[in-house]
Amino acid sequence: MNIFFRVDASTTIGTGHIMRCLTLANFLKENGAKVTFICADIKGNMIEHLKSKGFEVFTVADELEVDAQCTISILKNMKVDLIIIDHYQIDIIWERTVRKAFPSLKMMVIDDLANREHDCDILLDQNYQDNYQFRYDQLVPKACEQLLGPRYLLLRPEFYKEEVKRKSDRISSILIFYGGSDPTGETLKLVNALNQLALSEMKIHVVVGLSNPQKDIIKETCIEKGYKYHEQIDYLADLMAECDLAFGAGGVTMWERCYLGLPSIVTIVAENQRESTIAAAEYGAIWNLGWHEGVKQTDLVDIIKRAIKCPSKLKELSLRSSILMQKRQREHINPVVKAIMEGTK
Repeated sequence: MNIFFRVDASTTIGTGHIMRCLTLANFLKENGAKVTFICADIKGNMIEHLKSKGFEVFTVADELEVDAQCTISILKNMKVDLIIIDHYQIDIIWERTVRKAFPSLKMMVIDDLANREHDCDILLDQNYQDNYQFRYDQLVPKACEQLLGPRYLLLRPEFYKEEVKRKSDRISSILIFYGGSDPTGETLKLVNALNQLALSEMKIHVVVGLSNPQKDIIKETCIEKGYKYHEQIDYLADLMAECDLAFGAGGVTMWERCYLGLPSIVTIVAENQRESTIAAAEYGAIWNLGWHEGVKQTDLVDIIKRAIKCPSKLKELSLRSSILMQKRQREHINPVVKAIMEGTK
């Protein structure tokens, strides 16, 4: 089976789309598929990262008006069974343009906005929020297979073997990770807030991606203060399992923290994170600080003090997040991969 992904990363888009597609791509590759990526060559792209993971990458110009035609030009001399689209700017017009050029092509969309129509055979939205089972009923064809909710979370294999190794009620280690690019600067904001507290006996792990524009100053501050600095790592699950509390954004890594039962304090840094973050907080799975512009250093200092004083609150977050994620052992075949394999026969 020949599968193409149309997905982008940039300093403004972030890296989340690429990372979840990379997880799925590896699962598909394990099951015998040949996987290729199509990405725009824009600042902060992860093209070299994808190549380093063994995937071929074709590039298109950063012009959405001609994106579909560029994609068609790439695919026209290829054997393609399925194209997977993870891109908020791509909609039914793009999809129908590509379908017209390749009538037998199967199409899958990864989305979490439910704000536009799609012409696709499979739709994946792995988020939890109000009415998540029905959000796409009027937006996709009736024959489209909808893969909705946390059951379809695209977890990397290492998450299935990890458990949070919390030894006591005391917070001894904190994890900070606001995504690969952190375009709103939450990491530096939190690091500066930590500097106002006496946390000398606590381990602070600060994780950034290659696309983070503030990574150099963050690294300098971490070295100066004795925090553990990590850049573009492949052992995030290990760090999550070691720590007692995490700070981060909404999105995929929020669900990863929930899956491991790691109590987390979340800042909403993008509009597409708003509904799911609010729903997770209402369920009791996370502590929601709200929209990033309203989160000040003083708020972060206050919430850290409250977390240290309220171990029972962290226990409750851990329990509720594990229940919400319906924690499962790794299945013989990932349910998303199973749907793809069966849906493209």
